[in-house]
Formats: sequence, C-alpha cells, structure tokens
Amino acid sequence: MPEQPVQPEQPVPAEQPVPEQPTTGTPGPPRARRPVARVVGTAVAAVSIAVAAFGSVTSAAAGGDPTRSVTLVAPAAAGGGWDGVARSMQQAQRANGIVNSVQVVNMPGAGGTIALGNVARLAGQTDTLLVGGTGLLAAEIQFGSAVTHDDITPLAVTVEEYDVLVVPADSPYETLDDLVSAWRERPGSVPWTGGGSFDQLVVTDLAVSAGIDPKDTNYIPSDGGGEAIQALLNGTAAAASGGYPDNIDQIESGRLRALALVAAEPVEGIDIPTAVEQGHDVTLTNWREIAAPGGLDDEQRAQLTDIVLDTLDTPEWADAVERYHWTERIITGDELDAFIDEERERITGLYEELGR
Repeated sequence: MPEQPVQPEQPVPAEQPVPEQPTTGTPGPPRARRPVARVVGTAVAAVSIAVAAFGSVTSAAAGGDPTRSVTLVAPAAAGGGWDGVARSMQQAQRANGIVNSVQVVNMPGAGGTIALGNVARLAGQTDTLLVGGTGLLAAEIQFGSAVTHDDITPLAVTVEEYDVLVVPADSPYETLDDLVSAWRERPGSVPWTGGGSFDQLVVTDLAVSAGIDPKDTNYIPSDGGGEAIQALLNGTAAAASGGYPDNIDQIESGRLRALALVAAEPVEGIDIPTAVEQGHDVTLTNWREIAAPGGLDDEQRAQLTDIVLDTLDTPEWADAVERYHWTERIITGDELDAFIDEERERITGLYEELGR
C-alpha cells in the first residue's frame, strides 16, 4: 500500500541501534505474473550504511565486499510496500547466495526522509541499500527535506504498483465519466479518500485532467488502505484512489466497483479499463527503487548494481512480484536519472496545484 508521510521528526543518529522488525506473513495466493517492462541502462550506484539490528552495529567497513554483508533499510514500519521490497530482496539474496549475510532494518519517520537522512550520512560506504520510490520522492517535496535524492545514488527502479479508482458497489456512478461529471459540477459534494499521500496525488492528477481545481476537492485522508475501504463502505467517502493490491479482494467480492486503473497502458491480468482509455491522462504509478549513499567510485557502483540486478533475476523475486501484485519495471543508469528528474518535476507540480 502507499507509504504515508507523517509529521517531520528529529533524525535518528546513524550510530543509534535500530531494532529489526519481524518478517511479516505472506499476503494472499500468487496471481498470474504481469509482463515485464525492463529498461536497463548504464551501470549505476549502490550502497552501504552501518545500521544496527538486535543491538549490534553492522561491522562491514566502507569499501569492503558487499557480497559478504548488506543491510537493507526500509524507511517505514514492517508490513508496508517498502518493507515488502526489502524482505523479498533479503529472501532472494539469501536463497541464491548473492550476499552471505543480509539484514533488514525498519526506520520509519517523515515519509521515509528520516532513513534517507541517515543513509545520506554514509557517503562512500558499500554495505547498505535503501528502499524508496514515489512516496519518498514525494515526502522530500512535501516536507521540504534538506536531504534529497541528490544526496544518494539511485541504483534501480525495480517494480511499480498501480492505483485503482473505486466506488461502493451500490454507487450511482457506473463509470469514470459519471463520477467526474458529478465531481466537476459540484466539487465539494463528492468526498474522496485514499490510504496515503500518493493516493491524494493521483486524485489531484485526475482533478487537473478533468479541469477541476484540486483545492476545491473534498479529500478525507485515511490511515492506510483498509481504513480508506471502510470509509467507502460506511458512506463517509463516495470515491477513493488506492493501491490495486489493497482493493482487489473487495473488487472481486463485489463490495467495490472499479472505475479505472491508473496505468499508462492496459495491464495483462487486470480486467479494469485505464483512466487513459477513458480520456484522462492520469498515469502516476507507485514505483519502488533501490538506492545507496553517494561518494562511491565506478567499481563500487558497478558491483552494487550487479548485486541488485542479480537479485531481480531470481525465482524468489519473481514469486514476490506475483504475490504482491507488482509489475516489474527495471530502470537503471542514465534512464533512471532522467526518470527521477521527470517524476520530481511532475510531483512538484501536483503539490503546487494543491497549494502546498
């Protein structure tokens, strides 16, 4: 589900022990794997951070061999999307001997910017990977973070997750056009909800596409995808944008009606028309990335990039893609740098539309 920024707090010193959270349960049965959009560019950077788990500090030294020991930092509590990426990478690396010792550390706070700040302090180290993505980039912008993607080295976008626009099954809105028409006529009369700031950005993007001032929208924040679904079912909200994995069970059970999938193109295995197919250029996706501190030489970056790409080629990672309803999308190198710049500009523009 989309990660949710919280109010900024004081950063945790990098040397302070941070306990590792227990591995979460396996969500749901596997579904058919979706097509892979693989865009691999030139070699990019990877990382390392000395973060503690179970009261001990990672002992790998800067410049050491990352195939011996790596810490994966999930910048949110256990159970969310970033944590799912970290745990899946840990399992794949262990099972295939890609890295001998792999630990996951959960470091929540300020939409991921607390972890970002701690990783950025570790310039030149090669024993830590940071999980991030759309939500982290949005948090940098939303909170005006002093530490940004410019202070780390993105390695790869790995997967993306799509939002779906839903209404209750008994809603008078049969189609996306029905919903948008009512919303455009009286913007405040159609209350929206979503499980996090990413979902609100999707609603904002749809408003802009439909010629509606996002500041006039009645948006009710929810604490996670489950609460957003309850807001729909109890009548608090009339429509929602939420992660497809969070909503699929309710859609298949008939309790929610899916009006549109927020994706650039139709997705094999998801029988929901896209917003683009229905005349709305809304394509913001919840992508997930792996990044590292800056200050690495070319050899270090190349080695860490190979570790990430080798992990993405394992059966265990393929199983996770199916299990979490992700779509694999791999972007590295120059393509990745350009992609992040474009996404930063796009998300900045959406926050400006919200008056922030």
